[in-house]
Amino acid sequence: MTEPRLQHVQCLDSRGLHRMAYWEWGDAANPRVLVCVHGLTRQGRDFDTLAQDLARDCRVVCPDVVGRGQSDWLADPAGYAIPAYVADMVTLVARLGVEQVDWVGTSMGGLIGLGLASLPNSPVRRLVLNDVGPVIQPAALERIGTYVGQPAHWQTVDEAADALWTISQGFGPHTREQWLALTRPQLKPVGNGFKPHYDPAIATPFRATTPAMAAAGEAALWQAYDRVTAPTLLLRGVESDLLSHDTAQAMTLRGPRATLHEVPGVGHAPMLVQPEQRAVVRAFLLPT
Repeated sequence: MTEPRLQHVQCLDSRGLHRMAYWEWGDAANPRVLVCVHGLTRQGRDFDTLAQDLARDCRVVCPDVVGRGQSDWLADPAGYAIPAYVADMVTLVARLGVEQVDWVGTSMGGLIGLGLASLPNSPVRRLVLNDVGPVIQPAALERIGTYVGQPAHWQTVDEAADALWTISQGFGPHTREQWLALTRPQLKPVGNGFKPHYDPAIATPFRATTPAMAAAGEAALWQAYDRVTAPTLLLRGVESDLLSHDTAQAMTLRGPRATLHEVPGVGHAPMLVQPEQRAVVRAFLLPT
């Protein structure tokens, strides 16, 4: 496997500046740029397989959202929020020096893309929302809340892989080799073992969300979705506990009227490793 280039960009937050890391694949001079953004506790290397698949046609950029992977941790956990992440991505697009980008966002990364795509004069040309929409099902929030930010330590990569698999069944079938490839970048060496490669404080705003805040957020997300004009592909795991079928159907009827593709045998969220999943994304981003 070829390796991506690790780059950094300085971004502004309430306490000063932080460095956001991003992984870059393909020709750095290619004006066709694809930005791929991960979920809540993940990092940019989740997209290695998709990036390698598309790097001949696009410059593929996969950021580690602040607080994850190789990016800095924030001094103020209140900065771990979608509007701040959108601002970081505006800075990233400026660094990339292009007028337009295509966007693939899984879960949280989809909400960031939705926020960016909803802005006037948005740089988002085509938008892929991977198993996320304006309505987040309460069952998924409860499930995520059982593990996000919780202390964890593993002696070996295999032990970590097994533990992470227990909370990642929704990702659908993967070979052991595929799962180890997805696991290794999730780990931060510490002492005689490993811990999760993210700031536990990302859980602080997540846990502070009240039902009233969630309802207001849902209304705001629908308003943002209705402002999106970019052609939009919506992926949904048939067994997803986060994006309901009803919400997905509603997204095909309003706003950008997303094209819906449902992935059988997968919950939250398709990891875009399997060939048939990548083929759907490629066909949307690079129509022949």
